[in-house]
Amino acid sequence: MNSEEPQNSSTPPMNTDETIALYERHIYDLQQMLEISKSLCTTLELPALIESIVYIAMAQMRVTGAGIFIFESIDSTMYKLSNNYSGLEIDPAVEYTIPVNCALIEKLGSGTKVFSIESLLEDLPDDGSLHILSSLKPSLVVPLILKNRVNGILVLGERIVFDNDSGKFTDYEKNEISTIASLASVAVNNASLIEQSSTDMMTKLKLKYYFFNVLTDKLDKAFSEDIPLSVVMFDIDFFKKFNDTYGHACGDYVLMTVAKIIKSSIRGEDMASRYGGEEFTVMLYNANRSEAIAVAERIRKNIEKNDFYYQGQHMQVTISGGISIFSAETNPVTSAKVLVDQADRALYLSKRNGRNRVTCAAPGTNSESEEAK
Repeated sequence: MNSEEPQNSSTPPMNTDETIALYERHIYDLQQMLEISKSLCTTLELPALIESIVYIAMAQMRVTGAGIFIFESIDSTMYKLSNNYSGLEIDPAVEYTIPVNCALIEKLGSGTKVFSIESLLEDLPDDGSLHILSSLKPSLVVPLILKNRVNGILVLGERIVFDNDSGKFTDYEKNEISTIASLASVAVNNASLIEQSSTDMMTKLKLKYYFFNVLTDKLDKAFSEDIPLSVVMFDIDFFKKFNDTYGHACGDYVLMTVAKIIKSSIRGEDMASRYGGEEFTVMLYNANRSEAIAVAERIRKNIEKNDFYYQGQHMQVTISGGISIFSAETNPVTSAKVLVDQADRALYLSKRNGRNRVTCAAPGTNSESEEAK
């Protein structure tokens, strides 16, 4: 008898060149995973991280789109499709949310690394949450697992098929996206913790210290690349009267509504913070004087025309604003505090001159300002 085990007749033996090519591929993929890990671990802003994961998944898996469902807040009971998706066909009328306590989440947390939408539909034909996923027409669904808990759901779009390609994911590719999902889950968790610790729980805007940290970094970049950068400081006019007349709960309602209007009126690359009390700051990256004035005026007008309705009372709320603009030529400040102080002084002039207006700091000065036209 031959003591050697017979080779699998269905798998022909590899020659030396094929073996070398296989090892080279493994080494290349390991290097790719190392670079992906570095990229994800160094991206601490959650929106930027989600966008990075989406594009990494699209590139590595050769798909036309991808998106991630994550928790919106620490106390959220829903996974929601992040706005940083790409290439997915979204119906604006549909709310893309999945409850934590449903059969789909239990299935995704069962230990299987990747799922096809067909297998999920077969196993969970009556789960309404699954139809939210299936409407996105995913080629693969990958849970982001952290400590045996579903931390998010990665959805891959349509597979790009080349000649002589079955269009199906190989086991090797499934293992690869599973590894990416493991790295992504840790990164999302870390970024979420930073997001929560740097966010004002009432208004959902950034805290003052975080705003200054980001503004310092952006100011350094603006200085080195000669990019304009603007800061707007807002203050709610006569805010005390809302607390005194209707109670502190009304004051909280006004703060939250103003914060929501401010956040909805700026771009994703901008940043709004609750500076303290009824004061807010907004950083407008790569925004010159005219652009900053346009944004500040849009926010002021949106708040002025909004119907603040609280416990049967219609209230009018207005805000005053002050703008400062970094410019390498006319206002080359290197300190975030100086730039914010300039906006604060411009805000003071708005309040002194009648409120419900925006004033722009004169370039190159720390004391004089001019009303925005």
